[in-house]
Amino acid sequence: METNPLKITELVLRDAHQSLLATRMKTEDMLPIAEKLDQVGFFSLETWGGATFDTCIRFLNEDPWERARALKKKMPKTPFQMLLRGQNAVGYRHYADDIVERFVKQSVEVGINIFRIFDALNDFRNIETAVNTVKKCGETVEGCISYTVSPVHNLELYIQMGKTLESMGSDILCIKDMAGLLTPDVTKTLITELKKNIKLPIHLHTHATTGLVGMNMQCAIEAGVDMVDTAISCLSMGTSHYPTECIVAALKGTPRDTGLDLNLLEEVNDYFKEVKKNYAEFESDFQGVDINILKSQIPGGMISNMENQLREQNSLDKLEEVLKEVPRVRKDMGYPPLVTPTSQIVGSQATLNVLTGERYKIITKETRQCVMGNYGKLPAPIDEELMTKVAGDKKVTDCRPADLLEPEWEGVCKELGDKYTSEDDRLTYALFEKVALKFFETRGKPLPEKPASTKAAPASASVAASAPAAPQGGSSIYQVRVNGKDFTVEVAMGGAGTMAPAPVATSAPAATSPAPAPASGGGGSPLTAPLPGSIFALKCNVGDAVNAGDTVLVMESMKMESEVKAPQAGTIQSILVKEGDNVQTGDQLVIIS
Repeated sequence: METNPLKITELVLRDAHQSLLATRMKTEDMLPIAEKLDQVGFFSLETWGGATFDTCIRFLNEDPWERARALKKKMPKTPFQMLLRGQNAVGYRHYADDIVERFVKQSVEVGINIFRIFDALNDFRNIETAVNTVKKCGETVEGCISYTVSPVHNLELYIQMGKTLESMGSDILCIKDMAGLLTPDVTKTLITELKKNIKLPIHLHTHATTGLVGMNMQCAIEAGVDMVDTAISCLSMGTSHYPTECIVAALKGTPRDTGLDLNLLEEVNDYFKEVKKNYAEFESDFQGVDINILKSQIPGGMISNMENQLREQNSLDKLEEVLKEVPRVRKDMGYPPLVTPTSQIVGSQATLNVLTGERYKIITKETRQCVMGNYGKLPAPIDEELMTKVAGDKKVTDCRPADLLEPEWEGVCKELGDKYTSEDDRLTYALFEKVALKFFETRGKPLPEKPASTKAAPASASVAASAPAAPQGGSSIYQVRVNGKDFTVEVAMGGAGTMAPAPVATSAPAATSPAPAPASGGGGSPLTAPLPGSIFALKCNVGDAVNAGDTVLVMESMKMESEVKAPQAGTIQSILVKEGDNVQTGDQLVIIS
């Protein structure tokens, strides 16, 4: 009997916990099982990339470069795989070519062997630099098709994409079904036709969200797929992936037998069953099957993070409304596939549309950039009303967006001076400036325990704790009720979170870091915060003259930047906030006379 073993990539150290636990698994919970994982014989272990880099420095106070090194030391045999967002690297914007090149080279240095490289829009101009750099480093390129469903995406287009990725030098072709949108018949047809038209091994990445994953996997295997992504069973299904053990057991004794040891996998699973308990507060409420995801197309990792964002704003009841708004925004924006960063861009815009009660009342900086072509070519035309609102008479970018960027590395080195001189630190700063600086200050220091779990605290609790409030900050805001009165308390945390807490009816002054005071009798009009978040940048000074519609400051919320504009012409009478401050909806920011 001729055998053709199916190869397995295990996702427990990256996408599985990104999908189910908001990417919060710590390195200390990975290292004890690392040697056992190395014995299994996986095709590769996904250990890095995606949201792990950001989460390490933003929430966990961990150095992501050191995580990769520590894991490699424990697992020298198994190839390490990472998810790389092309020109976005592991960030949320396009970086200049010199940053992308250095990031890839340093990733190789810390032990990454296989680079799964994708562009959110399938604009392959945006992966050229990363692909070429990986090839120069002698490592493996896994070129990605970001799979989606829309009026403009079809089989012929995907075959053409596969041929393009092959001609660019990909060693493996990946079908990246980040939202679990494949159906059995489509899976079989897609893989069959790709196998006919290209010579590369084909790797299938798909999520379990819609409940079709087992049938899809079987159809892919029958169609000759070479590799599949799976997750150890206790961190599988839901918004995650198909269980590793199920694939291994199903193929035992067949020509596609994986050769992996179920007893060894059971030991791995027993370990992660216990580890999972450490992250209960981050666990997604989505545990089962939602066929409606075929409509919203929201990827697994985005759902758990979206839940956290809404919960932190006391707006979890609006999740269903946001899920319905996502496909509307996606259509308006030309049907981009929903994968980082476009999933965050579309998802955050949809959330703002719902929370503000008006579609596109606030348009994030990233939404504007995407509509203007600065993330690449969108698959379909933009909604005319949205385009007019964003672009006006400005010209949309039609070249490779990175061609418009000046080299950045020299500026990074100049800004950091001789304070942070390692390649690791300079790259971390290049990708996440303000978050990185706060991380450098807290690195190596233990993070204090949170007083209460965001998820577990009931609405009537005397202390209602929010998640850490500022993406770059070193503190968190908590709402505390004492003798029936509400106080806002700021607690130094080190490593900061993404969202400001939800508004509460506050009758007492803040204990520390008070909310902006009401305008004094100077006759000025207050400009208030349109959403919870942090002050990212001030664009005005006291005494400046502004026109209606001028940007006065920039807020960061849900990892996206939103410009706050003057509602009227006048003079900046006073500024009530500073950069890094956490604010809630309705807080006064600036007084305009």
